[in-house]
Amino acid sequence: MKRKLVFATNNLHKLEEVSAILSSQIELLSLNDINCHVDIPETADTLEGNALLKSRFIYEQYNIDCFADDTGLEVEALGGAPGVYSARYAGDNHNSEANMLKLLNMLKDQNNRKAQFRTAISLIINGKEYLFEGIIKGKIGNFKKGNSGFGYDPIFIPEGYNETFAELGSDIKNKISHRALAINKLCEFLHSL
Repeated sequence: MKRKLVFATNNLHKLEEVSAILSSQIELLSLNDINCHVDIPETADTLEGNALLKSRFIYEQYNIDCFADDTGLEVEALGGAPGVYSARYAGDNHNSEANMLKLLNMLKDQNNRKAQFRTAISLIINGKEYLFEGIIKGKIGNFKKGNSGFGYDPIFIPEGYNETFAELGSDIKNKISHRALAINKLCEFLHSL
């Protein structure tokens, strides 16, 4: 029997990405599937805190097993920024183009372009909370390249590659990304139950 899990996100890109990574043993439900049309506040100052806020909200309001994630791009030369504010780096309207332009501008005189994407996942099953993390190290390119993916994908070059996530495409990204690593840990845990 398939386990039903709600993924507490309104981000269709994330939903598609996670659906492609998750095993067929899990029936993934969106917030739309459970008639949740609330924009769940992300007011914590850590990725883990925001993931917990979202999963707790869904579990408390709908009493259904769920998980939520929060992802941040952490740039070494900027002291870990934009981090938890990655989606709102250039303002509250979640504009990926503006976010990338601001980041590239902040790094224009920097030789140190080291960065990492980090995903924190909060899972609640039968009232118990679990946390999973995925990290992929890499660097920020000098300009945007590629058309696939979303967010900072056109400027993030993962370690071991010469292309950005946006150039590598979803097949490769869904095997090596921060989110894939965290989701794989989540899947292993679910299979062990």
